[in-house]
Amino acid sequence: MQPQIETRFLRQMASGDRLFLQIYKFIGAKAGKKVYIQSNLHGAEISGNAVIHQLIEFLLSVNEHDLIGEIWLVPVCNPMGTNERAQHFSPGRHCAYEYKDWNRIFWDYEKHNNDLITFAKSQIHEDLATIRQNYLNVIKKYFAQNLEAINSPYSVPYTELFRYQLQSLSLDADYLIDLHSSTNQGLDYVYYFRDRESSAKYFLLDLGILLDKYDGDAFDEAFIKPWLALEDCLRQLGREIKFDVEAWTLELGAGMQINPDSVKKGVEGIKNYLIQKNVLQNLSCTSSQEMYFAKSSNRQKYHAIAGGMIQARVPLGTTIKAGERLYQILSFNKESQLPSVIDVGADEDGLVYDISTNQAVNQGEFVMGIIN
Repeated sequence: MQPQIETRFLRQMASGDRLFLQIYKFIGAKAGKKVYIQSNLHGAEISGNAVIHQLIEFLLSVNEHDLIGEIWLVPVCNPMGTNERAQHFSPGRHCAYEYKDWNRIFWDYEKHNNDLITFAKSQIHEDLATIRQNYLNVIKKYFAQNLEAINSPYSVPYTELFRYQLQSLSLDADYLIDLHSSTNQGLDYVYYFRDRESSAKYFLLDLGILLDKYDGDAFDEAFIKPWLALEDCLRQLGREIKFDVEAWTLELGAGMQINPDSVKKGVEGIKNYLIQKNVLQNLSCTSSQEMYFAKSSNRQKYHAIAGGMIQARVPLGTTIKAGERLYQILSFNKESQLPSVIDVGADEDGLVYDISTNQAVNQGEFVMGIIN
């Protein structure tokens, strides 16, 4: 099966050069769900590009009659962030001009909807498919109003232009997958939203983190938050509904690196997810494995209690007990004293899921993350 390839303009630079997105659309013989997959929203998080490349190679071998619906793939979705450099390093986490996190800029319909309960009451006796389509039409109507400011003489900051392009591609998707990596060095895991644990297992990863607290500004949050809010409203009215709408962020490997093992896990997990969700048919799938589930609110970041060099740090993936040593700080003082070694212990039990790449730290800088 060959994809439809669409190139979409993003931005003209001061030099006259132009930035574009490229979208690979695999369209099945039968209508069905729309899957949207993007990578490299943060500039240093490049593993997802390799995942998308391998998915494209895989889908080229799939018969169009075995794809029910469509799969849209957008690699290198943020050229501005990807191209950013600081000597040998590729930061690209923030828009350098506006200093906003590239994944905290997105338009959240729920923040613009002041009367969701009225809409929910109007839909209370409709079937699930009708409610979904009616609500999507309302979201699209409000989203289209962003164009008024974009096309006005005063226009809008680039982050708003950028988010409009990505969200216009993904707003009507059923399943959204955003491919990230740790800014530092992290485990491979998936972020998920409430009532979607069973689907989270389809990705075949060892760790799933429930986003139980969020503000809706991240890409996956802005996509699914309105649907979760409507489920809440309908539940208050006595109607239990769960929309077949899902959003996922896969964290695969470390920043500025393409880890083959992380890429392999990402590709196998996404393929299995698509088969389990009946987007791909006549292909073998893997039974869901046991996962370690945790809540995002139970994450604890450890920051350096003094400046110095990190040594004897427990490895990524270590299960730690309260009171056990996590790492040492080799501290060089300016007080006419010998260097000191400071032991730092765990405040509570947990799993080490993220560690800093730089082992030279100023006081207050990130050292490691533990999730209970």
